[in-house]
Amino acid sequence: MPKKFIFLSSFIFLTIQAFCLDDFIFNGFKQPNTNLSLSGTAKVDKHGILQLTNNTGRLMGHALFPAPIQFKNSDSGPVMSFSTCFAFNIVPEYPRLGGHGLAFTVSPSQDFIKSALPSQYLGLLNATEVVEQDLNLKSGKTIVAWIEYDSIKNLVNVTLSPSFSKPRLPIISYHLDLTPIFQKTMYIGFSASTGLLASSHYVLGWSFKVNGDAKSLNFKSLPSLPGHKKRSPVLIIIVSVLSVMVLVGLVFLAIHAVKKYKNRDIIEDWELEVGPHRFSYKELKKATKGFKESELLGVGGFGKVYKGTLSSKLEVAVKRISNESKQGLREFVSEISTIGKLRHRNLVQLQGWCRLRGDLLLVYDYMPNASLDRFLFEKPISVLSWEQRFNIIKGVASGLFYLHEGYEQIVIHRDIKASNVLLDADLNGRVGDFGMAKLYEHGENPTTTRVVGTLGYLAPELPRTGRATTSSDVFAFGALLLEVVCGRRPIENRAPPEEFVLVDWVWDKWIQGRPFDVVDKKLEGEFDENEVVVVLKLGLMCSNYVANSRPNMRQVVRYLEGEVRLPGMVRPPGGCYDDGKGGGEGFDDYINSFASSSFDKGSLYSDGAQPDADLSFVSVSASPMSLLYKKGEAR
Repeated sequence: MPKKFIFLSSFIFLTIQAFCLDDFIFNGFKQPNTNLSLSGTAKVDKHGILQLTNNTGRLMGHALFPAPIQFKNSDSGPVMSFSTCFAFNIVPEYPRLGGHGLAFTVSPSQDFIKSALPSQYLGLLNATEVVEQDLNLKSGKTIVAWIEYDSIKNLVNVTLSPSFSKPRLPIISYHLDLTPIFQKTMYIGFSASTGLLASSHYVLGWSFKVNGDAKSLNFKSLPSLPGHKKRSPVLIIIVSVLSVMVLVGLVFLAIHAVKKYKNRDIIEDWELEVGPHRFSYKELKKATKGFKESELLGVGGFGKVYKGTLSSKLEVAVKRISNESKQGLREFVSEISTIGKLRHRNLVQLQGWCRLRGDLLLVYDYMPNASLDRFLFEKPISVLSWEQRFNIIKGVASGLFYLHEGYEQIVIHRDIKASNVLLDADLNGRVGDFGMAKLYEHGENPTTTRVVGTLGYLAPELPRTGRATTSSDVFAFGALLLEVVCGRRPIENRAPPEEFVLVDWVWDKWIQGRPFDVVDKKLEGEFDENEVVVVLKLGLMCSNYVANSRPNMRQVVRYLEGEVRLPGMVRPPGGCYDDGKGGGEGFDDYINSFASSSFDKGSLYSDGAQPDADLSFVSVSASPMSLLYKKGEAR
């Protein structure tokens, strides 16, 4: 029957001594200076052999180095590397069945002996303290063990050999940071026990060193094991079955302990100040069926979104932010602290969040109809009627108005676009994804920050000023209004040159008196002409290059609800025509800011997306959005 060799890390007790010894070797234990702390049945015989137990059932024997070893330079510092080598023999009462085994142990004190039990607990633990990893061995002859800890790699290696030649590869190699487990000083030594099966456990030699390799034992100097009496096995079948059951149980216990250690939630101080509800990682993993691909709702530059069902039967969407995402911990905290406190029917509600080491997860209301872009572009899920589209527009406008004026602070979303408008079961529009949001106090001026957003929705003043404002959100909303009417994106590289930039195309048709030419063909002419004119006109007003010329969201909502009439004249979005259709104020400044070498095109993609074609910034047209078109293609 195989033997178990167990390496146990630590038990949590208080150490009050300090000792600077970091290196020793015992080639046998007969030397005059050998002064181990022995307890239980442990003894050193006349041959210099350390015997931990004998062939009597349910015994415990312990042998510890008398003084603690210093493993850290300070209580909060990292554990230093160490290694140990020892030769041992296990002589079971029934050679075919084996016994319970012995353990090399590191402990903060000697007090653990008081509560320890024999048998499978090895004289170290009791029924409530078992946390172990096990390795089965066949015993009978002298075995040499090496246990080494590399503090740089946080790696524990256990190597065994029936000879004094150390094998090249360890039997156990396990990544484990001992720093949170070890105290500054610890006691080291051996422990063994017997139970239903009895064994004699011997240690013939021992060496140890901190920050270096333990010295090799001198094979010739080690004492020889005295002869032992062999007994015939009794009830071999019964004992064999019991031993297998215990072994299997310990293996499952070890696996459970490792999983529990890896999945434990570590909460930092700042997390206690962030709302709303903090979910456990285990709860969200169960809700998403282990983040199974069949539960995947979508993939973006930030990571993946999974459908989940909580124990309360509530359906949620779990956003799992990838390590490669540009949305880091700062944006994660921003999204929690921002949307977690917002309450409006046209905002996606954040139900809670979770952080497990590098895993960042956000839990939202589940939106069964996904995002608006899936209903508008390319091959849509289904065609939205004009009534549905107009209702979505009004819902998004209401949500933005709440962000800008209805909350205790001003919330600037900074990434309004069709993919961030989600649709609930009744196809109501809700604003989502607050990872780029900024908060300001009412009456406070926005500060300069890095430019983020998505090409086609980015207000033209942002590259020049670096200040996101409510007006820059309005500009993005204007692009959204036009794409909902037209059923296409603000920048469409597959469109003819005159239709490449949506706002230019809409403006051209507007001044020609043919606004209905831009309406989405998928509507097949079924739409309210008055409402379409209102939305197109409002979209052009919101897309104006001059920030002060754009309406605010309060005005937008009143226009959409028909509470006030829209202005009779609409200025060109670029405000730069010199043919009598508009003024030309400030457009050169806009061109210069957009073409500036300091402008980082990559920063436009907050969700990691890339444009469909290589876009250049060229000063060729009246409208600001006309600055963006494919290389080598003339307007």
